[in-house]
Amino acid sequence: MGVEIRASQALKLLHEVNLTLVRDSEQDLSARQLTILLTVYLEPPPHTVRGLAAKLDVTKPAITRALDTLGGMRFLSRKRDEADRRNVIITRTVEGSQYLENLGDLVVEKAASLHW
Repeated sequence: MGVEIRASQALKLLHEVNLTLVRDSEQDLSARQLTILLTVYLEPPPHTVRGLAAKLDVTKPAITRALDTLGGMRFLSRKRDEADRRNVIITRTVEGSQYLENLGDLVVEKAASLHW
């Protein structure tokens, strides 16, 4: 089931959500950081630095920098893959789950408050 909205409405919703995040949130995530976080939580694991870099079409160092920030916020964690020590596995955390649950609630709230 899809929701039909115009591009201007979608942009207004995005603006309202981002405005609230910038004003109220302790964690001000970049688009890359948020995309990585959503990818890890919404798509089936396993997630690796190499896999995320390929999916987002960015360099591994760019993923590593974003993961450093997200790890510092305790939204994601990393561990070496015991089967292949070259790989780093990215895993979910309780804090990251809570952040995204709150973000989802915010999107719903802002969508309901807009006059379509």
